[in-house]
Amino acid sequence: MLDCLIRGVNLPDGRKGVDIAINEGRIVEVAPCIGAKAAQEIDASGCLATPPFVDSHFHMDATLTYGQPRINESGTLLEGIALWGELKPHLTVEAIKERARQLCRWAIAKGTLAIRSHVDIGDERLLAVQALLDIREEFKPYIDLQLVAFPQDGYLRHEKNRGNMERALDMGVDVVGGIPHFERTMAEGALSVKLLCELAERRGLPVDMHCDESDDPLSRHVETLAYHANRLRLQGRVTGSHLTSMHSMDNYYVSKLIPLMKEAGLNAVANPLINITLQGRHDTYPKRRGMTRVKELMAAGINVSFGHDCVMDPWYSFGSHDMLEVAHMGLHVAQMTGVAEMRRMFDAVTVNGARTLGLEGYGLEPGCRGDMVIIQAGDVHEALRLRPPRLYVIRRGRIVSRMMPAVARVSLGNAVYEVDFRYPA
Repeated sequence: MLDCLIRGVNLPDGRKGVDIAINEGRIVEVAPCIGAKAAQEIDASGCLATPPFVDSHFHMDATLTYGQPRINESGTLLEGIALWGELKPHLTVEAIKERARQLCRWAIAKGTLAIRSHVDIGDERLLAVQALLDIREEFKPYIDLQLVAFPQDGYLRHEKNRGNMERALDMGVDVVGGIPHFERTMAEGALSVKLLCELAERRGLPVDMHCDESDDPLSRHVETLAYHANRLRLQGRVTGSHLTSMHSMDNYYVSKLIPLMKEAGLNAVANPLINITLQGRHDTYPKRRGMTRVKELMAAGINVSFGHDCVMDPWYSFGSHDMLEVAHMGLHVAQMTGVAEMRRMFDAVTVNGARTLGLEGYGLEPGCRGDMVIIQAGDVHEALRLRPPRLYVIRRGRIVSRMMPAVARVSLGNAVYEVDFRYPA
């Protein structure tokens, strides 16, 4: 007898009425009308089954701190950084862990079972590092949580961050981070990229840098990142996050830059909700969108995934950690509303994110891990349009979250109509 059998789902690739069988934590069969019995059967007829959502870029140490120690009145990136600097001396391990636990519960309820979180190493005590290492272990049965050692105040600009980086990695942080555009000069930014990539190469670790989170078209540290990824043979292990300056670069330079990024095997991460609210603040009109060139990067064959970045913190006073909301915003900002393009936006919060994080056993095929989300939608387009309830969230064949379908009952005279906003087939 199987552990779990999901009946009658639709898949993101267009297959309909498919059963998915899970045993001992792994998918063992995907086919119509599987004849086996299971300890638990789920009738999901007509609903979309997808691999879990993946958040490729987040800041769990700062999440759910909105209003502490005060509200970001301007809503700008720089005031957010200043606020975080004010809050850091007052952080405690337990407070960070309690907020992270709440965020993880939100993530699970939304079907997000893999998160890459940057953790600030600028605090000499490394409280946030210790707290999130504990959370990574606590939620290991439910969420694949990767941690990036992030020198928020600059790797070279903050004199203690070189030592803090080594200590954080020794403690077990998974990924080397950086923020070259926040160093004192372009030259120091480029040097930080070189040093951090060499550190990652020595330790056999991936790299994920906040890179060129700026409206300045001359902020070109992603070029340096691609160069060192190539030089050190780190292809596939290096990620450039944000890359917002690419939105302001001239097309001729970008025509050279994108092939270099492709050659280096870079992953690119955009954060649609945050990029378009924090960037372009110095513009009047025309006002730049701020998000990187998602469409062009994808067309070139570069792996592009999306992150939520922030939820209720000094930089962003919204969010519920819903990656469908991220994809929904991304397709609008990138103007990717074609049929194939919308599918790519869904990929940006699922399979592409899994590739960025290097997840093993991810997918909905036999042999993959028994992790999936059943959504109150018939297909990818409907999921992106409605961002509907995640009816079941399944981890290793076990239901870890369930939600009732959203249905309104509209009374018009003597008639009652059920409305769930799904488009007639």
